[in-house]
Amino acid sequence: MRAASADGEANDVAATIERGVVERLAAASAPSLRRVINATGVIVHTNLGRAPLPRVAAERAARLGSGYSNLEYDLERGARGRRDTHAERLLCRLTGAAAAVVVNNNAAATLLVLTALAAGREVIISRGELVEIGGGFRVPDVMAQSGAVLREVGTTNRTRAADYAAAISDRTAMILRVHPSNFRIQGFTERPALGELVALGRRFNIPVADDLGSGFLAQMSGDSPALRDEPDVGRTIDSGAAIVMFSGDKLLGGPQAGIIAGAEAVVSQVRTHPLMRALRVDKLTYAALEATLEEYAAGRATSTVPVAAMLAMPIEEIDRRARSLASSLRGRTAVVIDGESTIGGGSAPGSAIPTRLVALTHPAMSAEQLAERLRQYSTPIIARIVEDQVVIDLRTVNPDDDVVIAAAVTAITHKEHEDHEAHEAD
Repeated sequence: MRAASADGEANDVAATIERGVVERLAAASAPSLRRVINATGVIVHTNLGRAPLPRVAAERAARLGSGYSNLEYDLERGARGRRDTHAERLLCRLTGAAAAVVVNNNAAATLLVLTALAAGREVIISRGELVEIGGGFRVPDVMAQSGAVLREVGTTNRTRAADYAAAISDRTAMILRVHPSNFRIQGFTERPALGELVALGRRFNIPVADDLGSGFLAQMSGDSPALRDEPDVGRTIDSGAAIVMFSGDKLLGGPQAGIIAGAEAVVSQVRTHPLMRALRVDKLTYAALEATLEEYAAGRATSTVPVAAMLAMPIEEIDRRARSLASSLRGRTAVVIDGESTIGGGSAPGSAIPTRLVALTHPAMSAEQLAERLRQYSTPIIARIVEDQVVIDLRTVNPDDDVVIAAAVTAITHKEHEDHEAHEAD
């Protein structure tokens, strides 16, 4: 009997070791980049990959990425073509610009424009627009890398057109306007309208460049009160800015990219600069960007582009989904409460969009423990903690994932209940 017992124990030990080896091998070979469910209510969540791509954009990128394409091939002439013309037709149609090029992000767009148009000369900018964007990147540092000379005017809270005029000299290459997309100054403030700077630029034959940041297409994105103060690309170009720079993801909702649009002669200088090659995008970005822009051109963006759809989502729809999720969690503490979503991604600072939240609590777990279990689920679920409750904001959740959240909460709380009972039995 002792020999049989020893053999059984040895088999148990071997099985445990085998399971541990399999689990470690699986963990070691797992990809580091994984799909997660964003239940935070932050629409453009920088840490979670910012804008989710429209389905058509992901499909277009997969289709073109799995084979060859005419990235730099002219199908009509049967000869080498140029990649920097892809997406240009759609960008010009949607923004009213005469020309456009695409680089890998908006910081790159600003760097390239400053390098191509102002290296070795002065760029006039308000002190109130010397912003720092994500990751510690600062506009003055980008300007220094470009070779342009920073010429600050005005004060942090008040700058007038006269301040720009007083700084213009024969060394001036450009007037740069930067949208403070990730902060807001309130109170005793003053900032000249873009039209005033354009008139000043024309008077002295100096181009005005406008770094818009997020890339909002008001006429194609629907009317969201949270975006009331966000500059529109089309209106900016209509106002006479020689060149504008904006993001391809963020509020546009496409792939990460920096878009440079404006007058033909000015964009041509940017297009032909040697730095363009270092900052250019690949076929997957062009494919996804064109597919996203087509949704705007067809008037479908608020239904098919996730960022635009989330912004336009009625609170009644979120409430219906939240109540359905809460009711599916029978026997678990889940209630529907009022809350606020936000845009995020350095866009529309201070924006607050009314929403409905599913608030979760558990008698045997703290909010931090429950949030951690959700993050460790097979499909990680990222939630927020508000007043010692884990809250789920379905505005940023694909409706198909509502059932995944329900299954995760059920599995986590059921396991915790079993563990608690086993502990009590011991």
